[in-house]
Amino acid sequence: MAATASGNVETSFRPKIGCVKDLAESSDLTSIPSKYSYYSTALQIPTIDFSLLNSTSPDQRSKVIQDLGKACQEWGFFMLINHGVPESLMEGMLAMCRDFLDQTGGGEVGVCWKACPENYLKAISESLGLEGSCIDKAMELESCFQILTSNLYPPCPQPDLAMGMPPHSDHGLFIQNQNGGLQLNHNGKWVNVHALPNTFLVNTGDHLEILSNGKYKSVLHRAVVNNKATRISLAVTHGPCLDKVVAPVAELVDSENNPALYHGMMYKEYLEFQQSNQLNGKSHLDRIRI
Repeated sequence: MAATASGNVETSFRPKIGCVKDLAESSDLTSIPSKYSYYSTALQIPTIDFSLLNSTSPDQRSKVIQDLGKACQEWGFFMLINHGVPESLMEGMLAMCRDFLDQTGGGEVGVCWKACPENYLKAISESLGLEGSCIDKAMELESCFQILTSNLYPPCPQPDLAMGMPPHSDHGLFIQNQNGGLQLNHNGKWVNVHALPNTFLVNTGDHLEILSNGKYKSVLHRAVVNNKATRISLAVTHGPCLDKVVAPVAELVDSENNPALYHGMMYKEYLEFQQSNQLNGKSHLDRIRI
């Protein structure tokens, strides 16, 4: 390091005003500037009005389908409002799961549901430029496989050092969540998800990414814990029947311009592989990536 004519050490490499040290020593520091923040809490996930999918106005319905497609492509997550499920039923379901977990000391509830979110699957098909029934037919959703999972997150004495659920993506087409403490990865930043009352959080699963040949992405998300209150999450995974081989939809594959990005794989095999390995980002999807 060179010396100046005055004999002082050259200072051109000293940290400039605005570095972390300067901020820490500032007497009026009350918050961390956004460029130093690991979390991004200012962003809000897209909101989709479920009732508009049944709108008799072609323009109104077209607009919400475009919004739905954009949410799946850019976020992989959206908040569903006006879904028609009574709030009392949602609260009752959470209460039932809470009672079950209290009796057993924690765990998971695995239950098959027969109902399928046909309206927004139809809208997703249309947003991809396909016929409304395309995903339904391709996945034979009349015999779909659904799982209800409830997880218990008790208070943690050191929440900054623990994780309720590590970063991962989910199997299936869609996952509906009633969830607090959820964070999703958007453009490389972890975003805190703040759901409005009486809403569903919906995220695209690995198999919608496969079906859409990568146009719609499953999204990395994780669950954080706190040191104040017990939290219960409730998630419903919507997938095809277990013996269905899931591959990119033929209409979205072109050997020259849009080659297939994923190998086909039986849904049952995908679940078995996922259940036999630790959650690790999108490693399960990477296994069948071409």
